[in-house]
Amino acid sequence: MAEDLSVSSSNPSGIIVPTLQNIVSTVNLECELDLKAIALQARNAEYNLKRFTAVIMRIKEPKTTALVFASGRMVCTGAKSEQQSKLAARKYARIIQKLGFTAKFKDFKIQNIVGSCDVQFPIRLEDLACSHGAFSTYEPELFPGLVYRMKQPKIVLLIFVSGKIILTGAQVRDEIYTAFEKIYPVLTEFRKNPQIHNEAMMQKNTMET
Repeated sequence: MAEDLSVSSSNPSGIIVPTLQNIVSTVNLECELDLKAIALQARNAEYNLKRFTAVIMRIKEPKTTALVFASGRMVCTGAKSEQQSKLAARKYARIIQKLGFTAKFKDFKIQNIVGSCDVQFPIRLEDLACSHGAFSTYEPELFPGLVYRMKQPKIVLLIFVSGKIILTGAQVRDEIYTAFEKIYPVLTEFRKNPQIHNEAMMQKNTMET
């Protein structure tokens, strides 16, 4: 049962659609960079070699953070869409160009898309972990969520008892949506019944008194 996560309809979750929370992208500026010079001249830039081997740069629009390495490699995080991520990366490249470096804009690539949503019902994580053991890791004493590693699409889902879901590992947004539609019927199968749970707790408390 755990292997087959086929969807009975194209949209079993109805109106629930994951919201994109963070886009991580990379680009190659194709030039060696003097990180100290960038940190001294650029606004909203910081560099501490003892802590990290990259300059940390920030811009407000789109609100993002860039990690700029001496090799010319740059990582851009914090954007809410692929278009925002590319726009932000271009802005960082222009800033570096204006500082006198021959920075280019090569090999832009989306590396990771993170989404989240709330299914609006509590989930029996222990039962889900037992039934889908091949894909699940659940160690509540270390981390409150269940880690579900889906094979196709290759997405990691963090599932919390409250019904909140975080999806990560996608390179295109459709993988986030597809993964959620595939996991949703499983989540409904392990939906926690609040009434049964409350009755069980009341019975337990009665036996203990």
